[in-house]
Amino acid sequence: MFRMLKHHFHPGFFLLFIWLSHLMEHQKVQAGNCWLQQGKNGRCQVLYMPGMSREECCRSGRLGTSWTEEDVPNSTLFRWMIFNGGAPNCIPCKETCDNVDCGPGKRCKMNRRSKPRCVCAPDCSNITWKGPVCGSDGKTYKDECALLKAKCKGYPDLDVQYQGKVQDSTCVVDQTNNAYCVTCNRICPEVTSPEQYLCGNDGIVYASACHLRRATCLLGRSIGVAYEGKCIKAKSCEDIQCSSGKKCLWDARMSRGRCSLCMRPVRRAGRRRRCVPATTPPIPVNVP
Repeated sequence: MFRMLKHHFHPGFFLLFIWLSHLMEHQKVQAGNCWLQQGKNGRCQVLYMPGMSREECCRSGRLGTSWTEEDVPNSTLFRWMIFNGGAPNCIPCKETCDNVDCGPGKRCKMNRRSKPRCVCAPDCSNITWKGPVCGSDGKTYKDECALLKAKCKGYPDLDVQYQGKVQDSTCVVDQTNNAYCVTCNRICPEVTSPEQYLCGNDGIVYASACHLRRATCLLGRSIGVAYEGKCIKAKSCEDIQCSSGKKCLWDARMSRGRCSLCMRPVRRAGRRRRCVPATTPPIPVNVP
């Protein structure tokens, strides 16, 4: 049969036929959908990219990435995601923990359903203090390793405040170097207006006065308000707008300005008047 076809058709026809077959097979391989995760129901969820081969979809090595072979219209994909809890026939890219990189502080572990999952496993080998620690969230952790695990599980800003259990009060030194034992607020009301923002003397933006007082309390020393609003990259006092009655003072060493309430103008012999900051009252850290 092949000899008869070869006798009646030009050899170039067979090369074209083979190329078209390969192209069709390649297009068939390309058809599929890449998903970012496989749900507990076994279906693919969170569509990443349609029209991808499994090789392309799984190339990143990201744990949780899955693939479906069906080349379906967008209306079907929409119905799957909205009404069916995801796409059926979900094929995970990773079936084992082999060559899975979970990132720092995590490792791959097979769960009860024999699926690879990244779990928190911080390196605690260099921790010397074995006792309880107080976290920046106001909670006591049995040790620093337990705090690092909690930080990994969704609290990236969690840090060790001090060694030992959480104390009822904290010693805070105010702007006048006077020490107070105060109770720190752990929760501040939700910010409802951008006008509540404050720029601290440390160059950090605080969402409200309550957030600044809380940071002061946890730090143990005064921070103070540089000016109202978010911190800006000021080159001089000309870039900073102070409220009525206040004057901008520039700290050349820190390259940072702050608005201060002047007590009185002072004239020195042969020099122009300068602003003498009024004594700033202590920040009440134990009130909301």
